Amino acid sequence: MKPLAIFAAALIAAPAFAELPDLGGRTITIATEDAYPPLQFKDPASGEAIGWEYDAMAEIAERINITPDYVKISWDAMIPAVSEGQMDMGMTGITIREDRAEVVDFSESYMTSQMMMIVRGDEDRFTDAEGFAADDDLLAAAQPGTTPFYVTVYDVLDGNEANPRIKLFETFGAGVQALRAGDVDLALSDSTAAQGYVNASDGGLKIIGQPLGTEDFGFIFPKGSDELVAAMNAAIADMRADGTIDALNQKWFVEYQIGG
Repeated sequence: MKPLAIFAAALIAAPAFAELPDLGGRTITIATEDAYPPLQFKDPASGEAIGWEYDAMAEIAERINITPDYVKISWDAMIPAVSEGQMDMGMTGITIREDRAEVVDFSESYMTSQMMMIVRGDEDRFTDAEGFAADDDLLAAAQPGTTPFYVTVYDVLDGNEANPRIKLFETFGAGVQALRAGDVDLALSDSTAAQGYVNASDGGLKIIGQPLGTEDFGFIFPKGSDELVAAMNAAIADMRADGTIDALNQKWFVEYQIGG
């Protein structure tokens, strides 16, 4: 895929690395989930996997001369698969955390986001985390092992990871469907995915309350992937310097409408 034409002016006007690493066209297997709009998801019309991360990886591939080979995998299997070397890297809006950095290498952050509370569009029983926690009848959706799960447990509820008010789902999308169906009353996500689902809901969902913390996203790699990580970091810095990151944010978080 050629670099997006909308980046041409920025590429000329902004400083960039004089020379980026060249990895010789080697194939890089990339674990994806395709359930995290607008970062990566299936186009409702075509079924094609699209999103911010796919566009970013196409740009990175050209800049450092690699060939992406995408492998769909569930979230709960992704970090173990990458840490064991079954894949060369993983991407799906993965929060950079110290515990994860013990088993995988992270790239530099390519995006910063905030954790938000998603509820049904007609929700009027609570307006913030405290109101949700105070009503024992209310249930939250979460994926085990994710940042939203831990935020739900420790910042919203009582710190008990076995709290029966937390209903676990294999994918974030399944949790959002349960929310819309009335099976749960709250889902947490970073602001990027949250806004994507709200925009696509035709009023069925909304965001409430204040952000529950800030998180940085990075790509993950097996431990010791120094050459690949360094090349990725150089490409990310190059894309930030020449305006590509800003253009991707404009395309996927402002202009794009899921299902539009």
